[in-house]
Amino acid sequence: MIVMRCFVVNRLTKEIIKNTFYVGIILLFASISTYLIYNKFQNTRDVDFSSKSLDVVYHDSGNKISINKIVPMTDSVGLSSNAYNLSIKNNLTIPVKYIVKIVEDEDFIINNDKVVPREDIRVSIKVNKSNNEIYNLSDLENGVLLDTEIGALEKNDLSIRLWINKDSNISNTNDMKYQAIIKVVEID
Repeated sequence: MIVMRCFVVNRLTKEIIKNTFYVGIILLFASISTYLIYNKFQNTRDVDFSSKSLDVVYHDSGNKISINKIVPMTDSVGLSSNAYNLSIKNNLTIPVKYIVKIVEDEDFIINNDKVVPREDIRVSIKVNKSNNEIYNLSDLENGVLLDTEIGALEKNDLSIRLWINKDSNISNTNDMKYQAIIKVVEID
């Protein structure tokens, strides 16, 4: 009877040790897999553009910005529309000057005969959650939306929005579109 009890206890102990070992292996495998998957996605998102001192990350849909639906709206409604977000990080220990430009996407213009005129487009930019600056796209000199300096080892988070001006004569039944490229250029 005692021998039988010892046999059952030993067998139960061996099963517990074996199951604990298997659970440990599964947890280790899951942890390593999760870490590798996270790093793969994080690394593909990290730096989209790099100059000698700036790293630029486009968070949402790359460096293209567009209007796909013609809906004239007020500035307050336009400011509540979806933003195109990007981050600019200075890797140097000295301040760096840069500009942010909106440049028309030539491929889009060539392939589309119904492009929204720049005069009907409003654009806003917000830097580090500060006040929005609003412009008519046609009023920007060479498409320069922002001309600024970033401090040493600092990071700027930018939000850019495009919308159709409320005073536009374009009807919302029109199938016109607009697409441009957001460019960050370091100034020497």
